[in-house]
Amino acid sequence: MERINKTFVTEFLLLGLSGYPRFEIIYFVLILVMYIVILFGNGVLIIASIFDTHLHTPMYFFLSNLSFLDICYTSTSIPPTLVSLLTKKKNISFVGCVVQMFLGFAMGATECLLLGMMAFDRYVAICNPLRYPIIMNKIVYVLMASVSWLSGGINSVIQTTLAMQLPFCGNNVINHFTCEILAVLKLACADISLNVISMMVANMIFLVLPMLVIFFSYMFILYTILRMNSAKGRRKAFSTCSAHLTVVVIFFGTILFMYAKPKSQDPLGEDKLQATDKLISLFYGVVTPMLNPIIYSLRNKDVKTAVRNLLSQKSSSQ
Repeated sequence: MERINKTFVTEFLLLGLSGYPRFEIIYFVLILVMYIVILFGNGVLIIASIFDTHLHTPMYFFLSNLSFLDICYTSTSIPPTLVSLLTKKKNISFVGCVVQMFLGFAMGATECLLLGMMAFDRYVAICNPLRYPIIMNKIVYVLMASVSWLSGGINSVIQTTLAMQLPFCGNNVINHFTCEILAVLKLACADISLNVISMMVANMIFLVLPMLVIFFSYMFILYTILRMNSAKGRRKAFSTCSAHLTVVVIFFGTILFMYAKPKSQDPLGEDKLQATDKLISLFYGVVTPMLNPIIYSLRNKDVKTAVRNLLSQKSSSQ
């Protein structure tokens, strides 16, 4: 009888900002502008890292991967969100929700690992500069990036498969902008203990482990910098790390709030908490990818020079 009462969900309804119709047009314009900035900023960084030989280094290889990842991540969620805000079309098919959840989870996990890899790269460059070309050779840093992408994909397959195997008892309303996994799990009419455990394990691997790598890398970097006799050398070392450290603080600050405690319900005011979760999700999914190229362009002399040369070559060719 229990199985008979369970209904197979063929589509989901994304509420988004349905409770705030007056703000939908404002959010549409803001998100559209930010999405254009994301595509342009990250696209320019990718092109500059490919065509400028000065950027053919491990750090900029990881940065181009990060930019490509941000484009992929936002392209899975922002266009459907824009459509729902403009046309009032709130529904998404079951398969579309699965694809959106898979890509979002894969991109998020991969970015965590990439940021950890970038911290290790900065550690080797500053603390072991003479051995840097040997340790971080092309085979090594390409392998590091490949492992990040592959691990993120495998984790996403596991999490998405576990979530989509749960029964949904007719309730298909997701109180979110996208098919975010925690919002989807709230609709399940079965025990989600296995999902919670798997997400906790994933948190340890894709959140805690990269954060430990980043923390200890920067502890050694700070120790090395403080021992430098040259003030110019200290400034140069700080400048090469400041952009990455800024991105790390923004990225992990938002993602920890969202995924560090996978619970189906929260004891605090539910409506207020859901609105906060939506805003944090918007910040993580749109604002952070938009800030990445801006931060690296403003704080990195090599990137600014490469982008300036790229734009000047384009204007001269026209």
